[in-house]
Amino acid sequence: MPCPRSSGILLHPTSLPSRGGIGDFGPAAYAFADFLASARQSVWQVLPLGPLGYGDSPYSSTSAFAGNPLLISLDRLAERGWIDRSQLDALPAAIEPVDYSSVFHHKLPLLFEAAHNFVGSAPPNARARFENFRRQNHWWLDDFVLFDALRARFKLKSWNQWPRELTHREPAAIEIFRTELAEDLNTRSAIQFFFYEQWQALRAYCAQHSISTAGDIAIFLNFDSADVWTHPDLFRLTPELEPEAVSGVPPDFFSKDGQRWGNPLYRWDVMKEQGYTWWIDRLRWATRNFEYIRLDHFRGFSQFWEIPADEPTAIHGRWVDGPKDDLFVKVREALGGLPFFAEDLGYITPDVHALRDRLQIPGMAVLQFGFGNAGAHIHLPHTFKPEKVVYTGTHDNNTLRGWWELDATKNERESVRAYVGPCDDGICWGLIRAASTSVANLCIIPLQDVLDLGSEARMNVPSLEGGNWRWRFAADLLRPEVAAKLSALAEVSDRLPHAMPSTEEDWSA
Repeated sequence: MPCPRSSGILLHPTSLPSRGGIGDFGPAAYAFADFLASARQSVWQVLPLGPLGYGDSPYSSTSAFAGNPLLISLDRLAERGWIDRSQLDALPAAIEPVDYSSVFHHKLPLLFEAAHNFVGSAPPNARARFENFRRQNHWWLDDFVLFDALRARFKLKSWNQWPRELTHREPAAIEIFRTELAEDLNTRSAIQFFFYEQWQALRAYCAQHSISTAGDIAIFLNFDSADVWTHPDLFRLTPELEPEAVSGVPPDFFSKDGQRWGNPLYRWDVMKEQGYTWWIDRLRWATRNFEYIRLDHFRGFSQFWEIPADEPTAIHGRWVDGPKDDLFVKVREALGGLPFFAEDLGYITPDVHALRDRLQIPGMAVLQFGFGNAGAHIHLPHTFKPEKVVYTGTHDNNTLRGWWELDATKNERESVRAYVGPCDDGICWGLIRAASTSVANLCIIPLQDVLDLGSEARMNVPSLEGGNWRWRFAADLLRPEVAAKLSALAEVSDRLPHAMPSTEEDWSA
């Protein structure tokens, strides 16, 4: 991943202070891009943007390709006349943590109404863009909207609990439902069109301000997803179409029982026979939506933790070889390069580092992990090479301030003070400066750490069921003095933005 020396902010769009109970691609997103520009930041990193599955987690999506409808801005749809602005006035205006059940209840009907209006009365230029979107993306879109419509028809039951002819995708049954649900499929296609036009319009605005976007690809998919339903041969399922083994990680820093994610595992042998086509399509799609791509759980490509499906925890699993170089050789041939960096945290063995080094994919370092025993010092700047992406923390960590106040041991605090010296402006900024002045080419700081927020602003607690992915911030926290401080640090640490290539595409969502 060739990357000029730069810095950026990690913020998932759901955390934006948008109207409607959840962050979206509307005015608050553009205001955040303006903040990044004034802070002379080069990268906006997000979490996966797919439609939400189990636990409202962006890492458990119902599609590898579709976008999360909740991120669509109703304000922007109202500007274009697809919904009456007065209908938006009843949406929550206060910036509270995301209540997903409430957001689904209040926002989705308005999105469907806007999409229905669009399909019925779009002017020729908008209609042409919509039809072009459908034509270019039919290879994933047609199956996803059918899956989504059927999932709604059967009251969100998992696809393997639908009528047998649909579970097994019998062609006659599929055709019957495509015809019966034609209007609904058009509407759901329009919702995906809204999502991608708004995302690409936001990306174009960022590019005008020399801001790149960094995406995040979860290695596994939700069992109840369009991809598993459409391609069951690619996943390790029983004859009854249940997972025979599921994903996770063994006991580690985050959990004494490990983490049982529950995603179905891949049939890598079948994928290899097919030339890894599904993965190539997935990663090519990612490159069309982001400049940089973080590969979550990179070690799973070397070895993955296989848990029998009937095991309630991740303790009784085993390591199994993944595709290793073979997959990435095919991806490089197809894409012409590997614009990725690897999430290589947790229990990492030498073979994982060797795979990453052979592929010349940068790895990650997290300062919060670096102040324990000597073996943890690989996360500290004096050990870095330029081919590294440094973070103060990730979405799975407590915030820096929360860690310092609640989690850090006495020895860790003493080590931090020894390493960064006096911090008149607080420990967060001391560690932010350590990250920014390191030799790592890319430095990413969660917005919570920039704003010096405590554990109330934590995004995710691994293995905790419920209550995650809810944090949002108030717009008045993006103060000019914070931007000025980031800007001065970017200048002195040689991380100023570089001009990006212009695009002639018209993203007028």
